[in-house]
Amino acid sequence: MGHLTVRSGYKTLVERINRFPQGAAPTPTLFKILQLLMTEKEAEYVSLLPIKPFKIATAANAWRMSITETQSLIETLASRGILLDVENLNGEMEYSLPPPMAGFFEFSLMRIRNDIDQKYFLNYSFNT
Repeated sequence: MGHLTVRSGYKTLVERINRFPQGAAPTPTLFKILQLLMTEKEAEYVSLLPIKPFKIATAANAWRMSITETQSLIETLASRGILLDVENLNGEMEYSLPPPMAGFFEFSLMRIRNDIDQKYFLNYSFNT
């Protein structure tokens, strides 16, 4: 039951993910994956984002950050596939957290990345 002692940023993100119609069970495996994909602080920030697509100003308000700081963090998360960035019909950028299955993990792991060991996911047994 090691996942019960994981820091609160990850726990609040799992609760946020489970607001999707298709959630993700709060298992030790899920917590291990989240810890590999993002820091606890990033998980805490992502957990505060709305379910529906949002703009930078919405995230800045939720995070109590400046637009500049928020945009930097949002772009970092989007570059790693944790958030999706899409230009809407008005030419404005909107962001969203993809659903956990057939979305969240695939988007963040299918990109070539230098910040995590992607081969680890191929060789690691999460059942240990």
